[in-house]
Amino acid sequence: MIPNVLTVAGSDSGGGAGIQADLKTMLALGVHGMSVVTAVTAQNSLGVQGAWELPVESVRAQYRSVVDDIGVQAVKTGMLASAELVEAVAELIAGTDAPAVVDPVGVSKHGDALLAASALDSVRTKLLPVATVATPNLDEVAQIAGVRVEAERDMRTAAAAVLAYGPRWVLIKGGHLPGDAVDLLTDGSEEHWLRAPRHDNRHTHGTGCTLASAVASQLAKGQSVPEAVAAAKDYVTGAVAAGFALGGGIGPVDHGWRFRTGTER
Repeated sequence: MIPNVLTVAGSDSGGGAGIQADLKTMLALGVHGMSVVTAVTAQNSLGVQGAWELPVESVRAQYRSVVDDIGVQAVKTGMLASAELVEAVAELIAGTDAPAVVDPVGVSKHGDALLAASALDSVRTKLLPVATVATPNLDEVAQIAGVRVEAERDMRTAAAAVLAYGPRWVLIKGGHLPGDAVDLLTDGSEEHWLRAPRHDNRHTHGTGCTLASAVASQLAKGQSVPEAVAAAKDYVTGAVAAGFALGGGIGPVDHGWRFRTGTER
């Protein structure tokens, strides 16, 4: 049986991030991707020109429709836009017997806000406590936990601050720091440092969505959290290295890079 993975996130009309990136990642990693659309954006390589969240009842109906009939082996969340949607999705995940990967999306790659400031407390108190793995980048760590990471040595402090809100594991993504792309995965007792060379490629739109979806896909296939994150890091590193020049701005990563290089696994 092919595992089923559900993404609960916003639509990126340019196809580089959001639901579209999630489904491409899931296909590339050999799982069946399903979706709950939380918001619709008008978006391209230059930025986000508009965003419209869906009603809470629509999100609940989509989720129940998929989970009650098809079932899921993992859930991934992305753009949730508002406090009402955050709380509804957290409640749905709490009632689902599957690992949950929470990507606490706050802003787009171009700096456009994708989460209302009023929703931050709901992310802290409702969503993070139901996460198997939370995957904040450094801007999201600052937004959620108030911790500024200026160097690799600060990542432990950031991880502890996020873990205090209740996720079982946290993956602090250090891609915004200079030097190698260094991430820290920890549950508060064991640590896993993941390092990869930094590739000189500006086409990095959707990296966070892609990584979280890759982790969820690997968890759905039965891997442990450290195994899933290591495999996801490998996949994203290759996708960034390949890049995908699209439009006049920041293009997406290449979700299909393994198919083109013959290294599918």
